[in-house]
Amino acid sequence: MTDKGTKQGPNVRIRAFRAIDEPETCERFITGHTQVLTSIGVTKVTSSKNAWAINPNSFVIIVESLNGSEVFGGGRVQVAGGTEALPIEQATGAMDPSIYELVKKQALHGTGEICGLWNSQTLAGYGIGTPLLIRTLIAMASQLGIHSLFALCAPYTVKPVVNCGMELVESIGNRGTFYYPKLDLIATAMILKDTNDLRKAQQEDREMIERLRIGPNNLSINELKNREISIDFKIQIPKLDQWNLAWAIESAIGATSHFGAVINQG
Repeated sequence: MTDKGTKQGPNVRIRAFRAIDEPETCERFITGHTQVLTSIGVTKVTSSKNAWAINPNSFVIIVESLNGSEVFGGGRVQVAGGTEALPIEQATGAMDPSIYELVKKQALHGTGEICGLWNSQTLAGYGIGTPLLIRTLIAMASQLGIHSLFALCAPYTVKPVVNCGMELVESIGNRGTFYYPKLDLIATAMILKDTNDLRKAQQEDREMIERLRIGPNNLSINELKNREISIDFKIQIPKLDQWNLAWAIESAIGATSHFGAVINQG
């Protein structure tokens, strides 16, 4: 069960970490995400390989109970140049190889991808869904110093990323769309061209992202969608001094392998 505070709403924490630093937490993330995907009939996506869990360029946020024993949702920012290609490359490269050059061009200044979003039914109706997770991931990404962010979106995640300033990548696929992860589902390629420039974001989204950037460990929310819930944000990435963006950029520019995933649940 979720932790309970003095009010009726649950108490949860949204926390950031580097995947390779917390293998057991990654396993809980994978289990929860797999259950959500299976419940909607998606059993074969490239992210199911779960190679991201040992990728040094993979950074995770999780929604968890305060004691850390339960995971209710999460998402990832994967930086180009790790031990695998970006999820969007893995998912769409066979359909349109031009994605590789597009990613490599963006990688010159550091690029990454928002991916693997999911949330369980346990907190359904409390507002911890795609919009909040996307804002949090964009805020966390600023710590990495990357200049741009891709996303491969299911239909219901397109509006939330547009609200956060993302734009359609019309140069790939069918004007930015692909049949993925199966033929009756559409995925849309999006990009935030400048992570520091949120002028195209909606005011509410921009303000939330900026608040999280200023105080990644100092923000708490007590109400969402007119329901009581306590959310404690701890999205300052620990041990970030052990990671190097310059290495990631060098690796991404010289990368020749191609692999992938999708924002498929929120």
